[in-house]
Amino acid sequence: MNTTKSYYSQANNEVNQTISWKMLSDDQCENIFLTALEILERTGIEVENKEALDLFEKAGCWVDDNRVRIPSSLTEWAVRTAPSRITLCDRNGQRALSLETTNVYYGPGYENANVLDPQTGELRKPVKADVVNSAIVCDALKNIDFAMSNGQPTDVNPAAAEVHAFEALVSNTTKPVLQSVKTLEQAQAVVDIASAVAGGLRELQKNPFAVLHIQTEGTLTHSDSTMAKVIFAAQNGIPFVYNTKLVAGDTAPATPAGAIVVALADVLAGTILSQLVRQGAHIIAGGLFTIEDKANGMQPLGAPEVELMGTGFANVLRYLRLPNFGFAGASDAKISDAQMGLESAFSILHAGLSGTNLIHGCGQMEYGLTGSLELLVMGDEAMGMTRRIMRGVETNEERLARGVIDEVQPAGHYLGEEHTMKYFKSEVWWPTLMNRKRIADWEAAGAKPMGQRVKEKTQDLLQNHLPAKLAEDKVAEIQAIVAKAEASLK
Repeated sequence: MNTTKSYYSQANNEVNQTISWKMLSDDQCENIFLTALEILERTGIEVENKEALDLFEKAGCWVDDNRVRIPSSLTEWAVRTAPSRITLCDRNGQRALSLETTNVYYGPGYENANVLDPQTGELRKPVKADVVNSAIVCDALKNIDFAMSNGQPTDVNPAAAEVHAFEALVSNTTKPVLQSVKTLEQAQAVVDIASAVAGGLRELQKNPFAVLHIQTEGTLTHSDSTMAKVIFAAQNGIPFVYNTKLVAGDTAPATPAGAIVVALADVLAGTILSQLVRQGAHIIAGGLFTIEDKANGMQPLGAPEVELMGTGFANVLRYLRLPNFGFAGASDAKISDAQMGLESAFSILHAGLSGTNLIHGCGQMEYGLTGSLELLVMGDEAMGMTRRIMRGVETNEERLARGVIDEVQPAGHYLGEEHTMKYFKSEVWWPTLMNRKRIADWEAAGAKPMGQRVKEKTQDLLQNHLPAKLAEDKVAEIQAIVAKAEASLK
């Protein structure tokens, strides 16, 4: 029987509701922010977009040709004006993700030039069907919160590849979609498709399920196209990620602190421009960091420095109360092996504990060159474990179980207690891939290694999971938009 009682109340009782890893103190975050302010004001940034240059100049910046130096007061204004929280909805307009405080959400990557064929294991170029498969797997997996393409299709007009990818994603999952766009024309087509699904641009603004992903060039340089996309997203009231990718010791200082300073200055430039266009524009600041592996001539994504710098950057953005975008779940492995699982799980844990709001990259192998649905499926398991750790230990009166312990007495057992029946499922993480069977039972079930179990689960999801379909009239409208983009984009 459940004999737990309430014995007392506590005043000013401090509770760690979730476990988090705060690598940088507030003082360290402030030092990085103040340094970025000085860089923006004294060194400045290169801006190649005329409209952006005009907006910066009208706001009181010093503009000399393409060099823009930004007063610290303007940067501080933009940080205060940008929203500290953003709600993303699902395709049906229902609240899905709350990008605030240390809420964490996971998803796949997008840039890989190759994929591992989920049926044959062949390394090949991605096609549109691969994006459909990515959407289906994202839709099915419990711990994947948003969808990305996991590779751009190569069997369509290259200039419209991102538009085709978005069509494939939004047609095969109800989860929020983050879509990378290379040009202003692609951005317009993506917003047109999302508006058609939502029932108009105004409805999309109220219940956003699509996020534009805008990649900066890094190293304090912002191209004409990049700035144009920021202006477009802000004008249209569409949430967007402004993401910078830096290589410590190459495109950024070799020290983690210096690399974070440059990344922060980059994303603050996008933040300032977006707020000058539309106060309250929904920007999500992002950074992907890596190092230069001189011995092998590559830039690893499984290196510990990726999460070291990513965690520090997330800490600074949290200090500034800006929703943030990070990276985890990738591996430098070439096949499904122990390296793949170790690198992916380690980064998923650290990114989660850092409190990064949107974490992309799961499913990417070989330095981000190859997409793997099997890695995405394995990553989902690591995300579930991470989320259980992040829930921490609740110490309310019922969970302390003092009455139950007193009732059972020493040398007793708790199997038949109502308290056990109530909590044993919710307090314990239950695996879907990890093997906990006794060896005889494992052998009787086929003695399948982890790689085989992952492959079989991936195939089962692709063959049997049926995402909710769009209404036929919306499908026709979307297809017309895609056909127009296919014909007009060169």
